[in-house]
Amino acid sequence: MEQRIAEILAELCGVEPEEIESDLDLFEEGLLDSFAAIQLVMELEESFGVSLDMASLPRERIANPAAIAALIQEKQG
Repeated sequence: MEQRIAEILAELCGVEPEEIESDLDLFEEGLLDSFAAIQLVMELEESFGVSLDMASLPRERIANPAAIAALIQEKQG
């Protein structure tokens, strides 16, 4: 799962997957903005078969790859 998340983030952010560390703050580093966050959520939903509601999804739940992995695991139940 972490590898796929890194691949999705790398594609959206224009970096290599190896540059995506689990604690990398995607917003602080300027890799994600609000538009890219929407794209990220759509990609996560498609890749992992989960439903994520952007309106009720706090930014910190997608702030770094580790948080994203925890969110996906939670949604997959």
